[in-house]
Amino acid sequence: MLIVSAPSGSGKSTIVNWLMKEHPELRLYFSISCTSRAPRGEEKDGVEYFFLTPEAFKEKIANDEFLEYEEVYENRFYGTLKAQVERQREAGQNVVFDVDVKGGVNIKKHYGDDALSLFIQPPSVAELRKRLEHRGTDTPEAIEQRLAKAEYELTFASQFDQVVVNDDLETAKQETYRIVSEFLK
Repeated sequence: MLIVSAPSGSGKSTIVNWLMKEHPELRLYFSISCTSRAPRGEEKDGVEYFFLTPEAFKEKIANDEFLEYEEVYENRFYGTLKAQVERQREAGQNVVFDVDVKGGVNIKKHYGDDALSLFIQPPSVAELRKRLEHRGTDTPEAIEQRLAKAEYELTFASQFDQVVVNDDLETAKQETYRIVSEFLK
């Protein structure tokens, strides 16, 4: 299993999507997380996330259906369903978790040496601001929230097996590929 975490805008999803598309020999498959936020852009339910209402998410928490979950912002939950992960493991897939830092740390604790945890780090908070503004998916208020959260999330880097600094996307992609390939061998 591969756990990839990063502050929003660090390039985590770009790197993971590249790895999955360009390196099918790694047999990587997303663990599709649940969220209570609204879809962004072209996101589709059951593809990028399972989109739930906050009430439905809280019901699944009460039923102990999550491997991990986090209320990242008020009534904005993200989590990984236990049943989803087990179905994928039983199918022999190398499961990829694209999760927030607390979720990443929790999944690593649960699976131990069966999982590799990677932290994708931006070169600076100023660069992170530029990236978030450039992608154009968030309001200025949401960007400020994400930046405040990012400063906190950066303190988790040392709890991951490996840290990849994404100051150059191509270099970060190749470094991630090398690390993942070595782990899967």
